[in-house]
Amino acid sequence: MSIFSLAIHGGAGTITKNQLTPELEKKYLNALDEALEEGYSILEKNGSAIDAVAASVVALENNILFNAGKGSVFTKNGKHEMDASLMDGSTLAAGAVAGVYNIKNPILLAKEVMDKTDHVLLSGEGAMEFAKQAGITFEPDNYFFSQFRYDQWIAVKNSDTVQLDHNIQIEKKFGTVGAVACDIHGNIAAATSTGGMTNKQFGRVGDTPLIGCGTYANNKTCAISCTGHGELFMKAVAAFDVSCLMEYKGYHLQQAMEIVVNDKLVKIKGEGGMIGTDASGNIAMLFNSEGMYRGMQNSLGEKLTAIYR
Repeated sequence: MSIFSLAIHGGAGTITKNQLTPELEKKYLNALDEALEEGYSILEKNGSAIDAVAASVVALENNILFNAGKGSVFTKNGKHEMDASLMDGSTLAAGAVAGVYNIKNPILLAKEVMDKTDHVLLSGEGAMEFAKQAGITFEPDNYFFSQFRYDQWIAVKNSDTVQLDHNIQIEKKFGTVGAVACDIHGNIAAATSTGGMTNKQFGRVGDTPLIGCGTYANNKTCAISCTGHGELFMKAVAAFDVSCLMEYKGYHLQQAMEIVVNDKLVKIKGEGGMIGTDASGNIAMLFNSEGMYRGMQNSLGEKLTAIYR
């Protein structure tokens, strides 16, 4: 019987300390607690890692504080385009969607892709058509509206500037949410979801829905969910690189993540972070930015929610 464990993140970079009021900090920490509870309650009932990560990500997608689902940022044309993926380390099954809109929970659509099709990644209109056939919940545009995100978009919409969630002239927060879990059977899984970049153009897709870049899980090594400047995480194939260091070099989880986050990504100016677990239930949460909204809980009684170092 394995130690079962869960880790979640709500984005790296974070609001700078001088911008974060005690009230807002409490809201973020409460939101992380709620997302932990959703996933951990499944693990406590001997549920699967894949179901636990999906449940935690749904909770984060439903919270307007995070740039995923309900709180997604605005694109160049004032819309919301969302990406998500998840992977089951016990089977290497994976599902992902890119450039979807009006989908309440993109992670559930990604899970349908994994469970009900022979494909891994569906995008755009094809993904939307599949969502209708699968009975996925849709929401109108106003469900996704956030005054904060709207003001952020208005500030840059007549330029070619893209922003990583929060207004980077004041603060940095790379808005992606994710979860990793190890269940009682020693199976692991990862899930990641995002609204992308404010003012993004041309159907831009980041690392989140790309297996091996923003999300990866393999029982032999680790389950990883990333958050950060997606283009750099894609170039680094960041999530899979952690797995490779473990499989081919024999590094343990923390060692492998340290090399990717604090060496390889730093060298290419890849700011952000990741959370990970292995099949023994070990958890690591690393970032090279000022902070990362994060939390973890395991069957040893350990629990943590935090924003800064």
